[in-house]
Amino acid sequence: MKLTFWGATRQVSGSMFLLEFDDEYRVLIDCGTDLERENNQETPKSEYGIFPFDPSLINLIILTHAHIDHSGQIPNLYKEGFEGQVLCTKATMDLSEILLLDSASLNQKKYKAIHDSKKRSKKRKDIDSRELYLERQVKEAIENFVTIPFEERFKFKDNGFVTLYPAGHLLGAAHVYLEFWENNQKKTICFSGDVGRKNYPLLVDPHKIPQADYLITETTYGDRHHIDEDGKAEEILADVIQKACIDIPGRLIVPAFSVGRTQAMLYTLNKLYTDRGFTPIKVFTDSPLAKASTRIYEKHVRQLNKQAREFNEENESLFDFENLVYLESNQASKAVSNHSEPCIIISASGMVTGGRVEHHIQANISNPYATILMIGYASEHTLGWKLLNGERKELSIAGQKLPVNANIEKIDVFSGHGDLDDLIDFVKTQDKTKTKNIFLVHGELHTMQNFKNTLAEVGYNQVVIPEKGQTFEI
Repeated sequence: MKLTFWGATRQVSGSMFLLEFDDEYRVLIDCGTDLERENNQETPKSEYGIFPFDPSLINLIILTHAHIDHSGQIPNLYKEGFEGQVLCTKATMDLSEILLLDSASLNQKKYKAIHDSKKRSKKRKDIDSRELYLERQVKEAIENFVTIPFEERFKFKDNGFVTLYPAGHLLGAAHVYLEFWENNQKKTICFSGDVGRKNYPLLVDPHKIPQADYLITETTYGDRHHIDEDGKAEEILADVIQKACIDIPGRLIVPAFSVGRTQAMLYTLNKLYTDRGFTPIKVFTDSPLAKASTRIYEKHVRQLNKQAREFNEENESLFDFENLVYLESNQASKAVSNHSEPCIIISASGMVTGGRVEHHIQANISNPYATILMIGYASEHTLGWKLLNGERKELSIAGQKLPVNANIEKIDVFSGHGDLDDLIDFVKTQDKTKTKNIFLVHGELHTMQNFKNTLAEVGYNQVVIPEKGQTFEI
């Protein structure tokens, strides 16, 4: 069998791994969008369109979880000739549908931009129309999703079985464990997807996986620990709110991904207000996608951790509380800038790359009574990265240079990725004398190199950092 790495190699996003069995059956593990490719860099030309392989020859996709850097190219795979099914959990299918439809909506706007530029005889080099799928391609893809429960062995081909184990990280997220027989020999391989962290709000801890011959693991936090690793989410958030909205009559702006982080924030706020009697400050959730994904979390309460299930039973709601307002329209979003009382605004995107949150930051970055709270990872050169890394005297936002007078805070208690210790624990489920290779993906190169050195210190010497397009016989 061959394993080829087509994405998330020596970078964080774009997960895409191709397994080619000896009987010519082909499985793609994840089919994600490369979020780190610069806007003006066109997709490399290929005889197969936007993919480096023939999509019509792929038999099956197995999806670890719904985030766009893992799922975002699935509609394009169908568009380019794929006719197979997508295996995942039910929650992953539900979240994937709303995320992909949201991407399709953005693509529609990009199509219009291309059309308008052609009218003006200008070429848009930052948009490759080959990658722009629309709603109909999303619906076609979702119709071919097949859901399987966690920890149930599923036969996907002759002499081939897959089992999904809870990974934490996101509702429905899974480690993918494959068993198959070639030449009368059993082989096993595990893809981590994104490894979650222990004691995360709402989500279960990552489950232990069986022994595998080959392990493919993400490395996002493979060289560092969470700064808030010993703190509880309620206590850390309560301290920030106290300083930002109570000690002074200010407003708190929280850039947060619509799926995952926003739900963890709302749940924690609900606990603060319900269990601790914290003064209910007006909370604006400014993302239609966040509202839709919150409803999906409510639908799948049984997959959440014990604490969340018990809280839901006692209070009949995980996320709804006094003074919570969902903003639907752009007009309502902009009107919040005129809200005169202390408030909390949770808005996408988490990296501050477009979206409504950019407007909120633009309107508040020069306000000394405003606090901007960064709660997760941001790619280099994004506005979120600049806020996280101290470029705070002056920032250019939407073409306007603005002085930075707002307070900038950061916490990572809401980061859904496991840190160095969590990743080591994940790898340590494997007997170092039995695992033939460990492949490192989904991380920055220097992080992978550091994690490889750390694994060597604890006895794992069979570690490989693959390059994009590199193929291994396994």
